[in-house]
Amino acid sequence: AREGAVQRIQINRPEKKNALTADMYAAIAQTIKAADADAGVRVVLIHGAGDAFTAGNDLQDFLANAPRHADAPVFRFLEAISHVEKPLVAAVSGVAVGVGTTMLLHCDLVYAAAGTKFALPFVNLGLCPEAASSFLLPAIVGYQRAAELLLLGEPFDAAKAHQLGI
Repeated sequence: AREGAVQRIQINRPEKKNALTADMYAAIAQTIKAADADAGVRVVLIHGAGDAFTAGNDLQDFLANAPRHADAPVFRFLEAISHVEKPLVAAVSGVAVGVGTTMLLHCDLVYAAAGTKFALPFVNLGLCPEAASSFLLPAIVGYQRAAELLLLGEPFDAAKAHQLGI
């Protein structure tokens, strides 16, 4: 929704903790690119519906729609969040799992509610961290703290995210 000069993107799938599907990635990427090209938009705000920011990828949908080419929705989303020129702001509450945390590394400002739980569960799933997080996270929090977050995969709260500079 457009509210004045703010392009608001609500991740709205509360019954699945706002887990992201290929269609959702495509819609978010398209909205960010359109907002970036619109002179009337001054800022892009991303937030979740209900009690979650996003539980990350909907793994069933991700396996059914695996990104097989450079124009896959998830790659368009990653390109959009990493190249948007307008300020990108996230309002985070509830859970922010996987890409729900790594996308925040691309935001200019992140506001997290006190009860927010962040998780980078890649090691537990046997996956490589995405969204340039293995590059961005050490630059933001330092190598050892990034290694702790990425290699142990333990959840952390908003206070720790704030302390780390996320």
